[in-house]
Amino acid sequence: MKISYNWLKQFIQIDWDSKKTGELLTDLGLEVEGVEKFESVKGGLKGIVVGHVLTCEKHTNADKLNVTTVDIGSGTPLQIVCGAKNVAAGQKVPVATIGTTLYTAEGEAWKIKKGKIRGEESHGMICAEDELGLGSSHDGIMVLDNDLAVGTPCAEIFDIEEDEVFEIGLTPNRADAMSHFGVARDLKAGLKQKEISKELITPSTSHFNINDRSLKIDVDVINTALAPRYCGVTLSDLIIQPSPTWLKNRLKAIGITPKNNVVDATNYVLHELGQPLHAFDAAKIKGNKIVVQTLPKGTKFVTLDGVERTLHEDDLMICDTEKPLCLAGVFGGLSSGVTEETTSIFLESAYFNPVSIRKSAKRHALNTDASFRFERGIDIENVEYSLKRAALLIKEIAGGEITSDIIDLYPNKTSNFEVFLGFEKINKLIGQEIPQDTIKSILTSLDIKVKNVTEAGMGLEVPSYRVDVQRQVDVIEEILRVYGYNNIAFSEKLNASVSTTAATEDHKIQSTIGNILAAKGYYEILTNSLTNPDYSKLLGSEEDENKSIEIINPLSGDLSVLRRASLFSALETASYNINRKRANLKLFEFGKTYHAKDGKRIEPKYLSILLSGDTIQDSWTNKAVTTNFFELKSIVKTILIRLGLDNLKSEPTTSTLFSEGLSFTYQKNNLVSFGLIKKSILKKFDIKQDILYADFNWDVILKQLKNTPILFKEIPKYPEVKRDFALLLDEKSTYRELFNLAYSAERKFLKDMTLFDVYEGKNLTEGKKSYAVSFTLQDDKSTLTEKQIEKIMSKLQTTYETQLGASLR
Repeated sequence: MKISYNWLKQFIQIDWDSKKTGELLTDLGLEVEGVEKFESVKGGLKGIVVGHVLTCEKHTNADKLNVTTVDIGSGTPLQIVCGAKNVAAGQKVPVATIGTTLYTAEGEAWKIKKGKIRGEESHGMICAEDELGLGSSHDGIMVLDNDLAVGTPCAEIFDIEEDEVFEIGLTPNRADAMSHFGVARDLKAGLKQKEISKELITPSTSHFNINDRSLKIDVDVINTALAPRYCGVTLSDLIIQPSPTWLKNRLKAIGITPKNNVVDATNYVLHELGQPLHAFDAAKIKGNKIVVQTLPKGTKFVTLDGVERTLHEDDLMICDTEKPLCLAGVFGGLSSGVTEETTSIFLESAYFNPVSIRKSAKRHALNTDASFRFERGIDIENVEYSLKRAALLIKEIAGGEITSDIIDLYPNKTSNFEVFLGFEKINKLIGQEIPQDTIKSILTSLDIKVKNVTEAGMGLEVPSYRVDVQRQVDVIEEILRVYGYNNIAFSEKLNASVSTTAATEDHKIQSTIGNILAAKGYYEILTNSLTNPDYSKLLGSEEDENKSIEIINPLSGDLSVLRRASLFSALETASYNINRKRANLKLFEFGKTYHAKDGKRIEPKYLSILLSGDTIQDSWTNKAVTTNFFELKSIVKTILIRLGLDNLKSEPTTSTLFSEGLSFTYQKNNLVSFGLIKKSILKKFDIKQDILYADFNWDVILKQLKNTPILFKEIPKYPEVKRDFALLLDEKSTYRELFNLAYSAERKFLKDMTLFDVYEGKNLTEGKKSYAVSFTLQDDKSTLTEKQIEKIMSKLQTTYETQLGASLR
């Protein structure tokens, strides 16, 4: 919400700078998110002065240009080349001097520089109306009053206004502050707490008089539940024209484009007092009657924006005897709006049911300044006063007369809210005792009447405009925000509740693994649980027993079921990025899949990892390296080892999603399946590059963690030794076989084993391959001797020769 500081000071006289005022408003709960400068003419006409054209001659090298000499009061006349047809000697004109910044209609800045035009020097610019931002005319230069003194800054001649505009982050409950007057009302209470007494300056309507009763518009409110109060009055003999400059500046400062004097007046009062109003062209009201009612479902209605809308049976409409004129509290109709031909109007001011307006605005996707206020609840007691204020303002700026009595249909008058406020409750909620006199002072400054006082508390009457203050705790909140949160002392004791539930443990484990992945350059994604039902066909036979869970009211056919696999959400994300030239991907996600199985619905958790593209990008130090299966395997093992699950068994995956891959099991439980996704699946997502993917069964992992003890192993004191073998093997032999045989042959001293080279091809016997493996040996109790090392290596060599038919190269 935008609040003009100049406008605000019309209601409360304050000479603070905007920063100090903004801090007080923020302390009061009206958070000032920023302050913007506003100039009614961009640049404020700085550098523009009154010049006197001394001479004006045709340019020797251009028929459409003139060479002038202009006195700007600096002592030496300036030579300025001008292309305007109406420039002539003897004129007083606005001159932009060298270094002056001017602005285009789009707000782009450009600076006046000394230059040459067709061979003639030019030391400034004689300006047209649009070039100064004073209007839209570009027919020629502006010619000023001949009595003006040469050298006078143009900012002193024209009505230039500078303002500061607060951007207030208004919370939904503060309907009372949705206007300049409402903010001033809060400011008054805050100033009083600082012992600065300021009275509110309320616009007077005491001079409201009915000139005659020549134009009567009857009103019939059929649905009083949706329109508890409805007021109206007519004005005639109006002249529709642009608003005066002061009014246009007020609206432009808060981001509203002026239209004409009548519409601008209703917008002005809306932002001044918080009461929406609407002006109908009285000549277009058939039967001289307004009917407030709902219409049959399917009724067509064209709004001011030219869009034909289909009405709901619950939409409250303002109608005449033949047709709808306005979607009540939301948007006017095209057929009844004020135009340049309008001479008489019916001016409406009403209170509409907030729930009804909110539903209508949402149904038709219309968010207006009026609906914003009606939805939150305006002051029902302010309806007639605002009508008078607007009628007087329209009469002032558009002429005309008030030509009817005020119609005020208010059958069920509301009363102010009554609340009992207990002193003990105040102290308990705030945490410290506030003097009773201070409490009474704060309540009075907020227009909350103290009707009676007892030892236990006070009986209060809350004004109708505070629709959010109806309970004891609401009043205490009001006291606290005006008293000042900063004035509440900190306690030396800090209380906190600590939970050690399984959910918290899960959260901590997820955080730990997420941090590991993020540190390795992975990005976490959050995808939609709703997905395309066609994806189930890509799962093959592995999930035939798991039925999809369908949504009763899906947003669309593409989002009609809950996902049964995490892969497809990840592939959608990958495809989106690849199509936008982000082909190198390292992604992970924690989430759930959803299954209907054996009459039950289950939601297993998962961790998914997706790799694609280059793991090392091309640079001057190295060539690009494409991501491969072993990088994925490495990160999978890193995660499992970090979780203490390092005694793993690997086997080829049985998942139909992978063209090739592995599964890691722990104590016969499948923890993770990972590998290369099938090309046929990638084709469905228009992905042409390889995708490596890992799917962790997170629920199984958490269950294993509960049953896996934490083991501590002392760091060895003695050095490790490395030895290598280059083995010639049958091409069908695997590294897994080498690994298992090594650890079966030597359990005590073998600490690690790695494969660092594989060779197949030239100079090897057909059907053979070469593996180069490295062994790490270590004794925890002493340093290994060379004799011990040779014995271990001999044992390993013998095992490979007898079990695999291997030989050393």
